[in-house]
Amino acid sequence: MAGPISAILLVIITIFIPPVGVFLIAGCGADLFVNICLTLLGYFPGHIHAFYLEYVYFDRRDKGRLGQVAAKRAPGVYSENVQRGGMTTYGTVAI
Repeated sequence: MAGPISAILLVIITIFIPPVGVFLIAGCGADLFVNICLTLLGYFPGHIHAFYLEYVYFDRRDKGRLGQVAAKRAPGVYSENVQRGGMTTYGTVAI
């Protein structure tokens, strides 16, 4: 996902259905499972988790574009896509 339009659409989707927003940035994994459980337990915990993942994703993406690398992993985030801010790596070279 790139650009402000996709970020706005992601936030709008997350407002209505938090697990879909998590799926779009983290894929199908532990973060999605946690978010589904939180959403079933209470609608607002699912929102908090989803917006936290989106914050980490966009923060790491913006820092990655500036050439800054996060020193530590974000707590409570299991997806490597979110941890890297969507930046892909090829072997040992970060692009």
